[in-house]
Amino acid sequence: MATQLEHCEILPPPAEVTELTVPLTFFDIPWLYFHPIQRLLFYEFPCSKPYFLETIVPNLKKSLSLTLKHYIPLASNLLYPSSNKKPVFHYVVGDSVSLSIAESSHDFNNLTANYSRDADQFYPFVPQLPPPKEEAEYKTFPVFCLQVTLFPNRGVCIGFTNHHTIGDASSIVGFIKAWASISKLGGDSQLSEAKSLPLFDRSVIKDPSGIADIYWSQIKNFKLLSSSLHLPTNKVRATYILHQADIKKLKDSVSAQKPDLVQPSSFVVTAAYVWTCLVKSGPASGEEVDADEPEYFSFAVDCRARLNPPVPANYFGNCLGAVMVKRKHQESMENEGFFIAAEAIAEMIRTKVNKKDEMMKGAENWLVDFAEMVGKRVLTVAGSPKFDLYEADYGWGRPKKLESVSIDGDDSFSLCKSRDSEGSLEIGLSLTKNKMDAFSAIFDSGLGILSKEVVHSTK
Repeated sequence: MATQLEHCEILPPPAEVTELTVPLTFFDIPWLYFHPIQRLLFYEFPCSKPYFLETIVPNLKKSLSLTLKHYIPLASNLLYPSSNKKPVFHYVVGDSVSLSIAESSHDFNNLTANYSRDADQFYPFVPQLPPPKEEAEYKTFPVFCLQVTLFPNRGVCIGFTNHHTIGDASSIVGFIKAWASISKLGGDSQLSEAKSLPLFDRSVIKDPSGIADIYWSQIKNFKLLSSSLHLPTNKVRATYILHQADIKKLKDSVSAQKPDLVQPSSFVVTAAYVWTCLVKSGPASGEEVDADEPEYFSFAVDCRARLNPPVPANYFGNCLGAVMVKRKHQESMENEGFFIAAEAIAEMIRTKVNKKDEMMKGAENWLVDFAEMVGKRVLTVAGSPKFDLYEADYGWGRPKKLESVSIDGDDSFSLCKSRDSEGSLEIGLSLTKNKMDAFSAIFDSGLGILSKEVVHSTK
């Protein structure tokens, strides 16, 4: 449990921007009905309650306001018209970001562990987006909120919740790191000097084919509702580390089995291994799947550098494409399942992701294509090793643990750089206890088997 100590609204500094309207591009529109994205950063920083309230909280408020000066859309609202007009983000003076300050006596070590824990215990630390407001011609939906929770003499947790339409991981992680830097250094001069200020100009997203209009025509009749996950989740959360040696083991095993395949990346072998282990762990949780039932794996691709012309790396918003890999259930269950998966993912990256002209082909059909996946067996990835939240230091050192809480609400696993081991990766999962136990056993034993196969193949 968490006890709320304070709730406040943090405004950007006065007289910076008086009003701002930001349209939604075709990259934003598909996320309108997606659940909120929820992240927790736990910091091991023993401090007393008086020090927390008198020193840390005032500094966080001041630095947050200063950061919002550069990230005005996070203080905006999503205006969803009652007519068929497209939604927009709109900011006026007085708009703000909701910040809750709380305290908890929960076991800090348990929350920051890797072993399986009840997923529900994390929700007291997750901020909830304020409810929408009914206006005459539209509903207004807040898009971002925060909560800071003290664990007296143990640590601090910062929780982030955002509507996905406001920005992808590149954008939100950029904000988190900027806030951390300003909080630690006491000002925003370094942010300005580094020329890493976010760009909100939607004109950099070219849409000559009218994809935004196509998407909007397909979804405008759905009602936008504020969404929150209903508890209990009946799931447990756990983190698995693929150490650099494990990743090399996976790569070597793929190269031995698929010698014609170009050296697979760390992402390819990690995704293929997790995907295969998850499918194989299904029977232990009572899943009954036909042999020919398709298994899908989908992952997002940052399209900033893949558009023509390219979009600046500091563009704030959504700029994600998606690719889908498909195979039959029986292929996943067989001994060769991991290698088949790795080959399929690597081939999709080679022929689509890494070919600039191919990535956006068929983009006008993305919504329809993915709508057909509803109810199917689809695994996706949340996060990316490219966006390292373990670098977010508010002056208390690096985070002890990152938790992507929103994976509780869909069939995805989180992926990020390991905090403590260079070249290693952290995999976050939220599953029923039976399936998590089965996954853990298959995950661990599989690495041992692959190790023996690699040794044997090199003799």
